[in-house]
Amino acid sequence: MATIDAISGYYDRGGEVARLHAGRGRLEFLRTQDVLRRRLPAAPARILDVGGGAGAHARWLAADGYPVRLVDPMPLHVEHAGAIDGVDAVLGDARRLDEPDAAYQATLLLGPLYHLPDRDERVTALREAARVTAPGGVVAAATISRYAGLYDTLIRGRYPEPEVRRITDAELVTGVHEPFDQDLFTLAYFHHPDEIAGEFADAGLTGATTYALEGGAWLFADRDGWLEGDERTQALLEALRSVEEEPAMFGISSHLLTVAVLGGE
Repeated sequence: MATIDAISGYYDRGGEVARLHAGRGRLEFLRTQDVLRRRLPAAPARILDVGGGAGAHARWLAADGYPVRLVDPMPLHVEHAGAIDGVDAVLGDARRLDEPDAAYQATLLLGPLYHLPDRDERVTALREAARVTAPGGVVAAATISRYAGLYDTLIRGRYPEPEVRRITDAELVTGVHEPFDQDLFTLAYFHHPDEIAGEFADAGLTGATTYALEGGAWLFADRDGWLEGDERTQALLEALRSVEEEPAMFGISSHLLTVAVLGGE
């Protein structure tokens, strides 16, 4: 439970409840939704949303007609998610899911992998996701790019601070983001893009496809009206979709989404 203890202080503040609906978080939300709507089996397939937070994605999935069970280690998140129509929310750990084998047509890990610094634990979480997913079903997992922390501290103007610079430079090498300042996130692991396929394969998930969610647009999309829900937003989403599978975009994208079909090649 050490990982959960390390992140609980950050998430107990409640910032995750609204994060994906404002600022740069909205682009992450819209692009995750965009990819999942193209890759998920048709409703009413059963979905397990592991580490689903306060239910930002569970809400639209339920509205789209999917029965959703959300599992999260934070009581505050479970309380919020459980109030959403069509969502069953329970406490749980991605590494030890209290769910039967092959019970879901899709399993989502849109947060757990970037809170597990240990590779074996990340593979364990992916194996658990595969275990509870029926043959032919979908497993989708989000990761944070290795270089997101560097660009985030530059955008915030905090990189010149000695301690911020020390931690940021170290995570470029190790991938581990230390929880030294909760304004700059909590304990996390930032994946090098080349690592992801190997972790999926070691969990028995072959033939996975990785998508660059925001590309470089997360550096500017919350400015100049790009995310106000008009034609500019749609144009931005279409532009990002056109390069989402280009490996050259993986390093600059803040988040990556990797999708595998159980039993796929």
